[in-house]
Amino acid sequence: MRVLVTGGAGYIGSHVALQLGEAGHDVVVYDNLSAGHRWAVLAGELVEGDVADAPALARLFERHRFDAVVHFAAHLDVAESVADPLKYYGNNTRNTLGLLQACARAGVDRFVFSSTAAVYGIPSSSPIAESEPLNPINAYGASKMMSERMLMDLAASSPLRYVVLRYFNACGAESQGRIGEAHHPETHLIPLILRAALGKRPSITIYGTDYPTADGTCVRDYIHVEDLAHAHVEALRYLGEGGASKVLNCGYGHGYSVQQVIDTVKAVSGLDFPVEIGDRRPGDPPELVADISRISELFGWQPRFDDLEVIVAHALQWEKNQIKEPT
Repeated sequence: MRVLVTGGAGYIGSHVALQLGEAGHDVVVYDNLSAGHRWAVLAGELVEGDVADAPALARLFERHRFDAVVHFAAHLDVAESVADPLKYYGNNTRNTLGLLQACARAGVDRFVFSSTAAVYGIPSSSPIAESEPLNPINAYGASKMMSERMLMDLAASSPLRYVVLRYFNACGAESQGRIGEAHHPETHLIPLILRAALGKRPSITIYGTDYPTADGTCVRDYIHVEDLAHAHVEALRYLGEGGASKVLNCGYGHGYSVQQVIDTVKAVSGLDFPVEIGDRRPGDPPELVADISRISELFGWQPRFDDLEVIVAHALQWEKNQIKEPT
């Protein structure tokens, strides 16, 4: 297929673009480089542009005649979304609307959407099935939930078919070490812990030790970014074979606490570092673990890197050899 990957110079998008290219797809990455990096685009053509720019989008769709779209291009910091919600509704929701309008005008009928477990809010049970009621507790989750609904309503009134992938906690780096996490600023747990271990920051802070979990720290389902990227390749294959629209969780079906991740980093790296205890952050659910039976059955999906030590080892190697954005 000829595939548009919006936000394909970012962390997850770049891994997906690479795997799509390796699978033989014709990839165009569209990114404004506000959070992505030129060096991260290792497959396809990079077109610099903003999803908010409707005329530029129209020209892009006219020029390339895409078969499918994979949409990342979103803000993703939960704490920031609580402090500045309109930024998230503007980029994550309004700009998705503009992209869907461009798809409808161009007749693109296959769409893979990067969503999040944050749409569930604080779930009533664990692991979380896709049928769990959506009740986001922060603007990040709400902005993604609104985009999901727009996509579903468009599909109900047009030939569009979609796969919504609700990510749990993406982590790790490409196993060959070519690309990995490079957020500015970095907010994700594993790279922050690794930077403390490597002396790039003075310490790591645990935000809350009084959650209703085994050790009192938040529990998350950590999924290696290469396994997550492979789910997107499978989603496009499924849609290409005529598959019906689906919503799928992407995780491993089990979780680790913040304290367990810290302990694993110490064990894998052989390094010690200061750990501080802070207050809870607004918008953080105690536990998010995926029920992955649906994606496993639909795609026959078999993760390759379901091992926290392997995830940490790949992320550690990347962090040691961090590529810096050219000035």
